[in-house]
Amino acid sequence: MQEQMTTQAKQRLIRVALGQEKADLVLKNAEYLNVFTEAWAQGDIAIADGRIAGVGSYKGETERDMSGLRVVPGFIDGHMHFESSLVMPSRFAEAVVPHGTTSVVCDPHELANIMGVDGIRYMLEATEGLPIDAYVMLPSCVPATNEDESYTALFAKDLEPLWNHSRVLGLAEMMNYPGVLSADAAVCEKIAETQKRSKPVDGHAPCLSGKELTAYIAAGIHSDHECSTFEEGLEKLAQGQWVMIRQGTAAQNLEALLPLLKAPYASRCLFVTDDKHPSELINDGHIDDIVRMAIEWGVSPITALKTATWNPAAAFGFANHGAIAPSYVADLAVLDEAYQVQMTIKDGKLVYDGQPIAIKSPEMSDELVELALHSFRMQPIDERAFAREGSLGVIGMVDGQIITTDGGLAQGVDINNDILKIASLERHHSTGHVGVGYIRGYGLKCGAVASSVAHDSHNIIVVGTNDRDMACAAERIRMLGGGIVIAKDQVIVNELPLPIAGVMTDENVQDTNEVMESLKTDAALMGVHEGIDPFMTLSFMSLPVIPTMRILTHGVFNASSWSYVSR
Repeated sequence: MQEQMTTQAKQRLIRVALGQEKADLVLKNAEYLNVFTEAWAQGDIAIADGRIAGVGSYKGETERDMSGLRVVPGFIDGHMHFESSLVMPSRFAEAVVPHGTTSVVCDPHELANIMGVDGIRYMLEATEGLPIDAYVMLPSCVPATNEDESYTALFAKDLEPLWNHSRVLGLAEMMNYPGVLSADAAVCEKIAETQKRSKPVDGHAPCLSGKELTAYIAAGIHSDHECSTFEEGLEKLAQGQWVMIRQGTAAQNLEALLPLLKAPYASRCLFVTDDKHPSELINDGHIDDIVRMAIEWGVSPITALKTATWNPAAAFGFANHGAIAPSYVADLAVLDEAYQVQMTIKDGKLVYDGQPIAIKSPEMSDELVELALHSFRMQPIDERAFAREGSLGVIGMVDGQIITTDGGLAQGVDINNDILKIASLERHHSTGHVGVGYIRGYGLKCGAVASSVAHDSHNIIVVGTNDRDMACAAERIRMLGGGIVIAKDQVIVNELPLPIAGVMTDENVQDTNEVMESLKTDAALMGVHEGIDPFMTLSFMSLPVIPTMRILTHGVFNASSWSYVSR
């Protein structure tokens, strides 16, 4: 993606590069990362009209001394979902700009599953004019599969009006790998329409290997963020895919994929977060945190920094991003010796200088706002919704991962053996569908936990020790119009309202995190295991494109055999 300059801006950039005019801003005495030579270099970085004019000896209207600091390109998150931060994009930007993030590539499939095409439009409006570039990949799988119950299904023709938007970059993660492998016409049409426009198609194919992986890549899918082992990453990289090394809240793959971060593999890797909860954004950081972790685990600092800057720019064709060189957009992060961000520069302007920042939310159309605030269409919920007889499938949770195992069958809740009831309640069309099963590994000893953040269709998901508390928590979510709720003895213990499509709030990250941390504390006191994020991990238990067992609105589903274990 090459952003155009006016003739006048280009003429001025040339004059500044020649030293004939002062730059707008000069970062004096900078030690900066040259991603082309893979070395640290020295010089004054001259910036004019948001572009780097040159590096050498320059004068500027404003000059900042960079002695003792290091300047690197701004960090790029190559795959993320704003909705998973639980806050609006403007609030997300407030949290990540101080961590050197200047660009993100987002997939708004959460909102699209809840609002259809209007959800994508909502995200485009909500990200307009922020001090980060928010590129949008059009959701490829709404719903994720034919087994899901979302608000609507999106086909290639539905996406057609959005392709001309300047920030629409390509087709988002193709989670429906069974549809690809069966050469489903609707799936292939979406990919073909994307390639017709010379735009990339992101992938999502956990554990796919051999000829099935070859066929998936042959369809035209250029990346994958679901690699959990070095062998899986290497197989995908060897067949030409970009490997997105994910280190998020629910799925953390960096340590397993560290062997890829060296020659000859590193040039085809990029860092992504996928999903980040507020606590990690506040306490740890964003892409900068992944860089520091990689360096701590032995990765070359230059390799780690390139994986966070130049590589994602190259993967998505950002021809003028990801480097410090003449004509490149002046998106920069200034680091100290510990690789902590001290300043962030976006389009040549200092947007963070050590102090908290506040960002004005973009103006939104009234129609889209109203649609987002009234997305629940379901009848009141009572305990009868969860009553079942006989054996039901068991979802086996895995600490630190969103994959699950087949836990066999169970006939009821068994707290001593960590077997709880889990359910998914359809909330888009008032069908009354409620899928019920069991889950092992969550740890809850009493009460219930419920959430309307339940990937990807975002029906209500609830886990509990008894039907009454499950009904109490789920009904409270319905009344709130979305949120996360903990109930015990039919009393609401704690809650986080998420009124925007049931997945986001307009509160800032700090305030949202305070409530989230109190919810986590309450969940831990009620027994939830330390190795399980009680809400982020739970939110993936309804996503049938991740192996192995999931809870859907019709029952317990085996994503490996693509069949229901119990209904």
